[in-house]
Amino acid sequence: MLPSLAKPLKSEQAEEKSECGLRPRKMEIHLPNVPVMEIFSYLDAFSLLQAAQVNKSWNLAATSDSLWRKLCKKRWLCYDLSLDTLGAQTWKEYFLRKTRQEHSMSRAKPEDFIYKEMSGDFGVEGTAYYLSGSGLTHNGQGKSIVCVVTSMTRLTTWDIREDLGDVGFALSCVYCHSVSIPESICVIYNLVFMYIKPCLHLYNKASLVMGAMTWVSPIQPTCIMRLATLPELRLAITVDMEATIKVWNCYDKDALATNSMFASCQILKAVLTKDGPIVLAGDDSGNLHTFRIPDLHLISRVHAIEFAINQLHCSPQRKWVYLNKKHPHVWPKVYLMKSLLRPSEYPTPVCTTINYTLSFKAFWTPRREDRITLLSQRGPRQVSKFVTFDIELERTEDGIDAKARPVASFTLPSDVKAPEWMGVSDKDVIVCSSGTSLLVYNMKGFQLQRLQDYPAEIMRLLVDPLHVIVTYMDGSLEVYMWEESSPYLKKCYHLQNPRHMGRQSLKLGGVVLGSQPGESIRAPPAPNVGASKVLQVDCMAPPKEKQGMGEEEGS
Repeated sequence: MLPSLAKPLKSEQAEEKSECGLRPRKMEIHLPNVPVMEIFSYLDAFSLLQAAQVNKSWNLAATSDSLWRKLCKKRWLCYDLSLDTLGAQTWKEYFLRKTRQEHSMSRAKPEDFIYKEMSGDFGVEGTAYYLSGSGLTHNGQGKSIVCVVTSMTRLTTWDIREDLGDVGFALSCVYCHSVSIPESICVIYNLVFMYIKPCLHLYNKASLVMGAMTWVSPIQPTCIMRLATLPELRLAITVDMEATIKVWNCYDKDALATNSMFASCQILKAVLTKDGPIVLAGDDSGNLHTFRIPDLHLISRVHAIEFAINQLHCSPQRKWVYLNKKHPHVWPKVYLMKSLLRPSEYPTPVCTTINYTLSFKAFWTPRREDRITLLSQRGPRQVSKFVTFDIELERTEDGIDAKARPVASFTLPSDVKAPEWMGVSDKDVIVCSSGTSLLVYNMKGFQLQRLQDYPAEIMRLLVDPLHVIVTYMDGSLEVYMWEESSPYLKKCYHLQNPRHMGRQSLKLGGVVLGSQPGESIRAPPAPNVGASKVLQVDCMAPPKEKQGMGEEEGS
């Protein structure tokens, strides 16, 4: 134990029995600061809180921002965000607040959720992205602002929590009316997600609250085709039909910056990197454009593949960029992010080709930087196969090279319906949807679980290091959590949609998924889908009960 390493010095009062009776003696548990910090760096959050109870010196060491920042980085990968951006004064405060909110979400009940809706026209893609408030908020504070394209040529922002009042959780719906809007699902990190599908006009007490429009852009010369946001900086990025890219701060009238791609944009993603905020744009000629935010300076432009890029995934800490298009003659490519951001240092970007075709889904392993799992379907029977690769850097005489090394693969049994959605946990466990079942496998293909808690067919799937969220064809939701010390899932709760229209209204179309705020992957749209709705699950205030992690510390 740590106290056994200590030297007795004067400080706190202790009682020592001697031949003459009881007499006070001063002593304290003392270690040099550097060894204490080194030892504490191996502790988890609960152990740090216990160590802080010992005395003042340990309290000071156990509340060090460097220790709690390390824990936050490990759990939520918020390595490049400032405390001001995260809305906290210390990393310890941020860790405890986020942990309590997650525990509250896991203990929620269906009656803790309310429903509201607001009307709008979501443009060509029918997608909505968070501009702020994409994470769980504390005690109902803060706002959730979504950014959407309206009337094809305007960008608008909406406060979807306006007038919600003092509630525990909010289940919000935004439905829109337009021609040829594809059905979509937009899943945002931290159990805040959107679900868009054709719907009827819903009406109840909560639906009287329509939310508030907070900003609208001027009418644009041509249709806005792509939208991405960077919630951490409250910025939105658009690309129109003429391949003009713009950055908006969503409170000034005009765009902050404008540039041109000279080719039609197929996919757009805004991310924070160690070199600053950027936007990645893939065009229909297979080029990847990297722009600096907010001035839209073109940092680099590389020709990645011979076809339009429609898959773009960044690794958890933005070390790698995965690019692909499902095609028998296209092999995916993985680029080293910093080689795209530093063209003077890397005249030729560092990349590797993954020798595997026809993959239509890809998922980076959470909390790891170099492992990615691909899902492919081949042949008339759509035989599904998972292949996992480690992307490795190696030094050569000419500099740095990248290599994709296969580490595991397996094929699903022929009697398993081909999955449409998949994800990977940080325990190297693969979860996928198959009809009405949720299947959990290890990397070698051993089935760990088959969950079939609801009879409806699974429509969409979100997987992150903490949760698995399932949406069904009837509009209901199922929330699972990964067990702490095992690769298994446990069910948290089921949210039923009481206003379900019926299967005849559900025409599957485009999809937008995100494991980080503003992150998305888009699939081909479905034609002639009329109205849409966005369903948001949002944690606003934890249940009022005594928390397991106390804040009281020793003095």
